[in-house]
Amino acid sequence: MKCRFCENELRHEFINLVNSPPSNSFLSKEELNSPEVFFPLRLFVCDNCFLVQTDEYKKHEDIFNSNYAYYSSISASWLNHCENYVEDITSKLNLNSQSFVIEVASNDGYLLQYFKNKNIPCLGIEPTTNTANVAKEKGIETLVDFFNPKTAQKINEQYSKADLIIGNNVIAHDPNLNSFVSSLKSILKPTGTITIEIPHLYQLITNNQFDTIYHEHFSYFSLYTHLKIYQKHNLDIYDVKEISTHGGSLRLFIKHKEDNSKQISNSINNILLKEKEINLDKINGYLNFQTKANTVKYDLLDFIINAKRNGSKIAGYGAAAKGNTLLNYCGIKNDLIDFIVDKSGFKQNKYTPGTHIPIKNEEFLKQEKPNYILILPWNIKEEIMAQLNYVREWDAKFVIAIPELELI
Repeated sequence: MKCRFCENELRHEFINLVNSPPSNSFLSKEELNSPEVFFPLRLFVCDNCFLVQTDEYKKHEDIFNSNYAYYSSISASWLNHCENYVEDITSKLNLNSQSFVIEVASNDGYLLQYFKNKNIPCLGIEPTTNTANVAKEKGIETLVDFFNPKTAQKINEQYSKADLIIGNNVIAHDPNLNSFVSSLKSILKPTGTITIEIPHLYQLITNNQFDTIYHEHFSYFSLYTHLKIYQKHNLDIYDVKEISTHGGSLRLFIKHKEDNSKQISNSINNILLKEKEINLDKINGYLNFQTKANTVKYDLLDFIINAKRNGSKIAGYGAAAKGNTLLNYCGIKNDLIDFIVDKSGFKQNKYTPGTHIPIKNEEFLKQEKPNYILILPWNIKEEIMAQLNYVREWDAKFVIAIPELELI
């Protein structure tokens, strides 16, 4: 197996989460009686460019199909994050009605709706039909397709090049890393900016966030590696910001190398220094993560098994992809978690992949009154605990598994 960026032979394992079904392949009641397909969930690290990556066991065309279950607009805190981003970037780049904004993986129009409200022309690119249709209902022009050189050529032929290209949590979803970046470059104006948001590998390692590993994500990035990627394609990262989303992410600001209108920020070196402190520029910084993940697994299982032996009822909240990774790796099925509550009507009355835990609406939580609620999307735990504050009436406690077991 070779590195998908530099084609170096991969010799070092980062973590092995054994096997898991695709994280968003929720099941109907009828499908519970049919076989499920499990794929290896094993990551390697390149000792040349330090890109952490999985093999493409499941094709991304199969994952992001017309029935993709994730709608970005479900989370209020994420919408607030996006609205603030639009305000900031509009001011930073002086965007107006003569500008053109493109978002790759625009989902249900969660972000572009705020540009539309400002009368800034925009275009979404989204391969999943169901989410793209929601964006179109909001009046957001959307190409229903994967982003690749062919799509980029279509944009150049039918639209103008972009003043701003946005890619939030998408670059990890494409196994064709080099063609993805070259396609971004091809539709960017000479003085345009690309902003990329990615979960930061530094946070994944330091905060035991192994549950953010699933088949939709083919690559996991440090800033150190990202610099190499864009430099190869004659692009420069000119600024970077640490942001709180997804347990700690980076927002990269990228320009053409020839664009001298933008200064390189000192923030780049500051974050590189943090990465070097935990040896992300050396192979030994990547080789003990399995032990940290196993500690989380053992602690959570100990708690749940003891609670069940004492007669407690345990529910989960949020049938998120990261939750499905955690549940499958820990072997937590419907004998240990009674049910999971989720706001998405698409997921309700279905069952989690692999673990077959029933997914219910919030009214069911109020009826059942569990003793413990395991928050699976821990990255928005404050939003969830505020929403479910009423469970204190029956003395329920919230459980967080990552970065370490915590009862709140």
